[in-house]
Amino acid sequence: MIFKKLTPNMMVPDVNKTIDFYRDMLGFDLLMTVPEKGEHDWAIMKSGNVEIMFQSQASLIKELPHLKDHPLGGGSTLYIETEDVRDLYDRLKPNVKIIKELYTTFYDTCEFSIEDLNGYILTFAEEENITEIN
Repeated sequence: MIFKKLTPNMMVPDVNKTIDFYRDMLGFDLLMTVPEKGEHDWAIMKSGNVEIMFQSQASLIKELPHLKDHPLGGGSTLYIETEDVRDLYDRLKPNVKIIKELYTTFYDTCEFSIEDLNGYILTFAEEENITEIN
């Protein structure tokens, strides 16, 4: 078996507000919504190779009743590799809730974490350039 792709489907209270946040704060492009106009029940957005779906809590619980007692955000985190992580941090810091400041990890990435408007944790990371000059 070979898995081909992972696209998280995140349960949110308001798809329209979530679209605004991911477009305006993070630069994601909106690919599709259901319905096409008005109050959306579902949307898919993309930035680079990262795709995320957002589905309204009511719609997703109707589809998967098991989720009715699960909190929004919960323990879900997304780890997103990016370029120019420091620039992204500087741009986001005044506008979002930073929950872990910019730092360098033991595995040589520069990272920071935010909480989105729905309580999901997003960690943005960039591999540090460690090259030896011979």
